[in-house]
Amino acid sequence: MDICKIHENASKCSMNTMECFMVLSTQAQKISIATLCGLFGTLCIFENSLVLYLIFSSPGTRKKPSYLFISSLALADILASIIFVCSFVNFHVFNETDFSKEMFLLQLGGVNTSFSASLSSLLLTALDRYISISRPSEYKLLMTRKRAWIALGMLWVTCATIASLPLLGWNCCTLNSTCSKLFPFVDDSYLSSWICFIMVMLGCIIYAYAHVLWRARQHVAYMEKHQVQLGKQNTRMRMDVMLAKTLVMVLTVLVLCWSPVLVLMIYSIFARLSNHLRKVFAFCSTLCLLNSMVNPIIYALRSKELYSSLRMVFSRFRRQLKASEESPEAESTHKSSMIET
Repeated sequence: MDICKIHENASKCSMNTMECFMVLSTQAQKISIATLCGLFGTLCIFENSLVLYLIFSSPGTRKKPSYLFISSLALADILASIIFVCSFVNFHVFNETDFSKEMFLLQLGGVNTSFSASLSSLLLTALDRYISISRPSEYKLLMTRKRAWIALGMLWVTCATIASLPLLGWNCCTLNSTCSKLFPFVDDSYLSSWICFIMVMLGCIIYAYAHVLWRARQHVAYMEKHQVQLGKQNTRMRMDVMLAKTLVMVLTVLVLCWSPVLVLMIYSIFARLSNHLRKVFAFCSTLCLLNSMVNPIIYALRSKELYSSLRMVFSRFRRQLKASEESPEAESTHKSSMIET
């Protein structure tokens, strides 16, 4: 296995080098990865699809910019789950290498686009809450549906452009530069730039949420002091506080799930990774799927509008099921089957 040692001049770009990145050596490790990806991916697709249905089936939610950003987050998580699970399992579990360098970079670009769009959608959601709680009187003028759609369009175009740079030529094969120790054909300088991009977004999200929490705490103190005079404003402030806590829960899950991956990526730029650490990175990558799976659960439990819509969907389904059981057609079918018996 000497041929698979990752050297500092790892600019060898033959397809044989891809076998060096297949770090799962035992059948138990492959089964564990396949089980985690299958479980997290399936639940993520189902839950986020349900969130999209709840948002766009209700006129009250699909017109609000905040829920447009949440729907963008759900769509990005669905795409990330599909592309990540298919490419990750195909590479690490089935050890498929019968595809070109361009095809691998295209799959990697799809994964990067989806996860970057997921994080960027969370950033827009944070900025939406930031404007809502810092400038409530001007919120409806500043955050319109048209501006929300424009922001989402710019978000997806930016993420797709950054993710496609390796495919367009910023890779260690074209530049004959140092390759990443974690991803085949990926240039170390590109990986550093992508990490900086992600860290900047995380910093902006943390700043926005810190401001939202600070204002929410002020609202709570104001409500306790002037509870009698507030009236309808009291309800709006409670909703702001509720949503702020929800978004902080989302951010906490995001940081916990992405920190191991980012730390290992940063470490790989400055030091040589052992096979053990690369195996750890492979398992930590599944935490990104876990993050995408947990977000819809937080929305369903914390958002009153989505939760009420979910209850309406289940009650409608129960009524239809009950009506089908009690319908005359079902009764006649039941009688005919009894006669035949």
